[in-house]
Amino acid sequence: MLDKRLLSICKEPKKYIFLTVIANWISVICNIGIILFVGEIINKLFNNDFSFNLGGYVIYLASLMIIRFISNFMAGKFSHNSSGQVRSILREKIYKKLLDLGVNYSDALSTSSTVQIAVDGVEQLEIYFGKFLPQLFYGILGPLTLFAVMATISLKAALVLLVCIPLIPISIAAVMKFAKKLLSKYWGIYTNLGDSFLENLQGLTTLKIFDLDEEKNDEMNKEAETFRKVTMKVLTMQLSSITIMDLIAFGGSALGILIAVNELSRGNVTVGGAVVIILLSSEFFIPLRLLGSFFHVATNGMAASEKMFKLLDTELEEESEISKEDINKLKDISINIEKVNFSYNKDRQILGNINIEVKNKSMVALVGESGCGKSTITNLLLKLRKVDDGKITLNGVNIEDIPFSVLRKKVSFISHNSYIFNTTIRENLMMGNKNASEKDLYKALISANLYEFVMNLDNKLDTKVGEGGSLLSGGQKQRLALARMILTNPEIYIFDEATSNIDVESEDSILQTIQELSKEKTVIVISHRLANVINADRIYTLHKGEIAESGSHIELMKNKSVYYNLYTKQSDLENVYENEMEVASCE
Repeated sequence: MLDKRLLSICKEPKKYIFLTVIANWISVICNIGIILFVGEIINKLFNNDFSFNLGGYVIYLASLMIIRFISNFMAGKFSHNSSGQVRSILREKIYKKLLDLGVNYSDALSTSSTVQIAVDGVEQLEIYFGKFLPQLFYGILGPLTLFAVMATISLKAALVLLVCIPLIPISIAAVMKFAKKLLSKYWGIYTNLGDSFLENLQGLTTLKIFDLDEEKNDEMNKEAETFRKVTMKVLTMQLSSITIMDLIAFGGSALGILIAVNELSRGNVTVGGAVVIILLSSEFFIPLRLLGSFFHVATNGMAASEKMFKLLDTELEEESEISKEDINKLKDISINIEKVNFSYNKDRQILGNINIEVKNKSMVALVGESGCGKSTITNLLLKLRKVDDGKITLNGVNIEDIPFSVLRKKVSFISHNSYIFNTTIRENLMMGNKNASEKDLYKALISANLYEFVMNLDNKLDTKVGEGGSLLSGGQKQRLALARMILTNPEIYIFDEATSNIDVESEDSILQTIQELSKEKTVIVISHRLANVINADRIYTLHKGEIAESGSHIELMKNKSVYYNLYTKQSDLENVYENEMEVASCE
């Protein structure tokens, strides 16, 4: 039950574990002192010796009780400190690992499982460090101390009780193998249930639309029933092992009483000595009995740690260091994508022989039907994926040679679902630049055409926006995300369907901002609506993962090829929709 890796990760709590053991040991010494005091008083009374130094006895007894109280209090405090540090260390490691993994963290562990491990799993490990480990060491030290004291009164009784002590660890070891498998199964079912619940909750609207909510409800009930059964097995295992340990502990105490009575009848011990043996017999088994109680929680924590280590052991790709010379090159950036091939698996290629050039102070658009590979190119530019063949360079520097910490300052990304946090407009904006002045914030709002809206609010920049920006319209949320992006002041702006699902006014406003940005920065726009990219300096049309054609809007329309067909088809559909809306309004 001593996990070397956990102990090596959590070095700081070790001192508190040691101090907890010492405090508990001092407490048991005080208990022994009180029991010996009781034995001495009984002997005096039995022998009709009433020569008590009452004041001295009161001071002695009070001192022991005060010391024991302080020891118990400090043991609790040290245990709490140990648990707190463990909680902080483990959650910090999980959080840092998630940051290192970035948006692809779910490749290692699902979102729900990660939350469960970081919350419930860490809480179980708190008990492992705060309760179980101190009790494990004290479970050895306590009985040995009691044996040393009892041996001075009756060596026979002390030896018999000492022989019974290992029966509790043996029973724990017997349960441990079964418990480890069962609890590993328990955590697997528990995290799977959490995954299903989160997925169904997130997709509840879709399930309602397709009338599948009842079906998913039945599936969840079956999973919950499976979890209930494994939970009951865990509880049954715990109760059974506790019963066994209680039988050993109470049986051992009873044996101690029989030995004490037998020794008294033979005249080997005094009446007070017999009482001391009886009282110490119960103390003998308490440390290991408590260890058995903490064992189940500790085993649960160990099972949780396996999943935690699965996340922590996820390998990160080592990034090469970038030279100062190359960093200096990353200004006024132009992008070259040369002969790039990419596939998520070997059976299906997503991109084939992609060649794209994006010059500084220009706007390049990537268009094509859904699934043609537009967003995949974005993932490659953000280093969320690696090319299979070919290369992507920024001012001649291979993107693979640029550390992510450097790249994220040079490239900024905004999509149709950029997240707005449940805080104020000011705090959302300052995520883009924590050192931004109020003037900088207003300037960004003006660029994003959101300034007038914010100025008309009662609390202006300190207005709360609600969870996910629920107190803002879709267009306002997107413009706020755009203002936040502008504050990062990157070299490259990537817009992936940034104007989807918003009102026409906001769409026009965002397109105007994008056009202005392209005069100073490198801008890449991905859009399903071709009318939004007609002003792009160059448009690359993708078809089945390849560049079908490229050129300006006018050039591509003259070609009357893939782009022309897409554009005219969209225009016709939009005209039909507008005519229908006019007819509906007249009626």
